[in-house]
Amino acid sequence: MTDADEIAALRATVAALEARLAALEDHVEITQLVSRYGPAVDSGSATAAADLWTDDGAFDAVPYLQMRGRSDIEGMVTSEGHRDLIENGCGHVLTVPHVVLDGDEATGRSYALNIRWDAEADRFWVARVSANTWRWVRTSDGWRIAERVNANLDGTEAHRAMLAPTDAPGSTR
Repeated sequence: MTDADEIAALRATVAALEARLAALEDHVEITQLVSRYGPAVDSGSATAAADLWTDDGAFDAVPYLQMRGRSDIEGMVTSEGHRDLIENGCGHVLTVPHVVLDGDEATGRSYALNIRWDAEADRFWVARVSANTWRWVRTSDGWRIAERVNANLDGTEAHRAMLAPTDAPGSTR
């Protein structure tokens, strides 16, 4: 192997490592983005929660609420219903999402649990388990949520299908 061949091989190795590192950094940033949602909404931090989305981002809590844009998400967090939840003890717990990167966009799926405090029974209980699909985009401020769909796992076939691997027959994501 000549010196030129060796240098070319090293350059190719460095380029491959750079690409792998960038993908890992993207995965970590997206995972951190998702992990900030629960603490933001459970502390009533409406702006922090809304800032996880793009300006025109969408959040559908099927079948209860469709939010479009950061102001709708802020409105949900500051609503009387949401305040009642968190003031009586509630935690929004999201699992680590499965992330599929595609350049400056990514898609994924995960679970979300709504865990509530029952003062009379002196215990927590799981009020809701839901399937989530995600679409993230890279912005000048880093990764942001462009779309999240959250649907109860209540036996509805379409809600279960949201969790299907993206390469499964009939999968839409």
